[in-house]
Amino acid sequence: MNAPETSLHTAPRSDWTREEISALFALPFPELMFRAASVHRAHFDPTQVQISTLLSIKTGGCPEDCGYCSQSSKHDTGLKASKLMAIDAVLADAAKAKAAGASRFCMGAAWREPKDKDLDAVCAMVEGVKAMGMETCVTLGMLTMPQAQRLKGAGLDYYNHNLDTSPEYYRHVISTRTYQERLDTLEHVRGAGINVCCGGIVGMGESAEDRVGLVHALATLPTHPESVPINALVQIEGTPQGMAQPLDPIDFVRMIAVARIAMPRSMVRLSAGRETMSEETQALCFLAGANSIFYGEKLLTTPNPVAAEDQALFARLGLTPMPAGH
Repeated sequence: MNAPETSLHTAPRSDWTREEISALFALPFPELMFRAASVHRAHFDPTQVQISTLLSIKTGGCPEDCGYCSQSSKHDTGLKASKLMAIDAVLADAAKAKAAGASRFCMGAAWREPKDKDLDAVCAMVEGVKAMGMETCVTLGMLTMPQAQRLKGAGLDYYNHNLDTSPEYYRHVISTRTYQERLDTLEHVRGAGINVCCGGIVGMGESAEDRVGLVHALATLPTHPESVPINALVQIEGTPQGMAQPLDPIDFVRMIAVARIAMPRSMVRLSAGRETMSEETQALCFLAGANSIFYGEKLLTTPNPVAAEDQALFARLGLTPMPAGH
């Protein structure tokens, strides 16, 4: 099947077929990059990249068995579990992130789902970060509709809950939570009026067809996620996915490009795994339509390029931080 023509000005579609997405992946690389870059500049300033910072507000001890995660209590990774951070400490980190150029502050807690009493502190953190003029995002595991409504009441802008991989490959990665439970949480978040941040991880031993399946699952949600993080697996000793074969950099860039075409108005975030990517690979990702990154030397528990490296790369490429609210 030929790849569908890429219309730059039509509304985002939620009726993508797997065949159409597969045909995009199969395009010659120059043609795929041209289409993705064209879609990107039809909806965004291609020289602007959103800067986000991610802080682990509660680390380790999670009862889930996600095969890529250092924070699972099921894996022996040497990570020491900690309690929920104090509100003042979180807000101090948020202030530093803003001073370093971040326009969005994301907070992650290693829970299967939050207890209602835990939400009191998280809501206070959201209110405090919001008062600084930054966009707010949290990832806390599964949510009920009332919990989502509480977070919305605190002023939460985004909730992150990734699908991780295709529906077919999912059982090879996680057994403690179903794909449908992930979709249910996204429905609760959307129903509460919170923007959705939802993407996945590549390089976990999945097939090319599974990468098609992940983009298809994201692009056929009733409303596309406003933010789509594409993560390259960070190999962590002690996790089941720790010895997976690294994904070819060009295949990773293809993933970014197809996500950009399939979800033209979403922020596509070049997320975990940048620490091991060459500057040339990252530059291709920005050309393919990635327009968001995480700033700071750590993403939850895994390494990330330091801010000075990103600033130098931005200067070389002529990229500038995207203002808050865009």
